[in-house]
Amino acid sequence: MTEAIATMTPLGERRISYFKRYRMELEVWAAPLGPVALPQGYFWVSWQECLLEDHADVLYNAFFGTIDAVVFPSFSDRQGCGRLMAEIRQKRGFLPECTWLIRSPDGYCGSVQGRRDRGMGGIQNVGVTRAHGGRGLGTALVLQALAGFRRAGFGKVYLEVTASNDRAVRLYRRLGFLRRKTLYKAVPAEVACT
Repeated sequence: MTEAIATMTPLGERRISYFKRYRMELEVWAAPLGPVALPQGYFWVSWQECLLEDHADVLYNAFFGTIDAVVFPSFSDRQGCGRLMAEIRQKRGFLPECTWLIRSPDGYCGSVQGRRDRGMGGIQNVGVTRAHGGRGLGTALVLQALAGFRRAGFGKVYLEVTASNDRAVRLYRRLGFLRRKTLYKAVPAEVACT
């Protein structure tokens, strides 16, 4: 795989692949202001406890079969996405005002979660289902989360993205996010090759 850097280990040890990821940051004051419009027929749904499973469904349908499902195996199955959402919700820094769903005429199709992390806002899991891609929903999700961070008084927001996810990297750069750090996520080689 070109996205991973594989390491060789002595006989009998587990091989690990490393995926390059970027930590990107944005000063909240630099984010575009104003209401976040959605295409006709789509609307915002704010966080409610009863929607946890709907967020998980969107994440599964957005990330299954992508490079991110290799880097984060929880995206590879529906139960994994449910556990991931439950963990996000239970974290002390979870921010409901930065956590949104987008609903379309045929169901939920976009999800983003926000949290507080060491005094900064953290955007997690910007996901749009494939059937609804190419309509600006990813941009809308990020902007809606940023509006929530601004209202909550955050000065800076970060996110992490797999470097080979060119579309996402371009989106974040277009919105003003700057790469601050390159990270490497370790994944067992047998998982990375599936």
